[in-house]
Amino acid sequence: MADDAAAPVRRRDARRNRELLVEAAHEVFTEQGLEAPLDVIARRAGVGNATLYRHFPSRAALVDAVFRDPLTGTMAAGEQARAAADPWEGLVGYTEAVFAVLATDRGTNDLMTTHLEGVESLQAVHAHNRATVELLLRRGRDEGSIRADVTTEDVLFALAALGRAVPSLATAAGPEAWRRPLALLLDGLRASPAVASLPSPALTADELGDVLQGLGPHRPPRSSTG
Repeated sequence: MADDAAAPVRRRDARRNRELLVEAAHEVFTEQGLEAPLDVIARRAGVGNATLYRHFPSRAALVDAVFRDPLTGTMAAGEQARAAADPWEGLVGYTEAVFAVLATDRGTNDLMTTHLEGVESLQAVHAHNRATVELLLRRGRDEGSIRADVTTEDVLFALAALGRAVPSLATAAGPEAWRRPLALLLDGLRASPAVASLPSPALTADELGDVLQGLGPHRPPRSSTG
């Protein structure tokens, strides 16, 4: 009978430990990226490594639990862009919404600009992202606002490359500094480039140096448990 009475307590403790781990992992991934050591996450959650691995047997399982809900915001932005009457405005609004997140959350930046096996929610977001960009490009080409020779892969590669630099760019030149290079990138997709003036100040030489330094090795070393 004692074991039966203790079972609900154990279940509550397990649920609470899982919640603490997800909260701690989101904080650590946001600060350090997805390569952050898992033992750092366990310590911040106030549990042992064994508890972490009981709930999340792999890094991918933990990443999926942390980012499944936040990533739905990207898909919602994609749906809004698909419904836009003007495909160009839809593309601009969508990329700006995504980049605003990439600038503030290093974990989401890692997810959206690289490839990580085994994260089911990420696979769905990447597929949705590709379909959104492909649809908007096709509509833009059909109406003549987007150059005919640009491909979905061209755009996804360029956005990923620029997006990867966004955290370093934000640190060096401010949280809105990504708007200028994104405007330049998008303007290059137009059949007739039309940006009259670029948003955000141009980088200084020192800021560019800081950005490039930030793109170098900056992740903390992974421990044997990570």
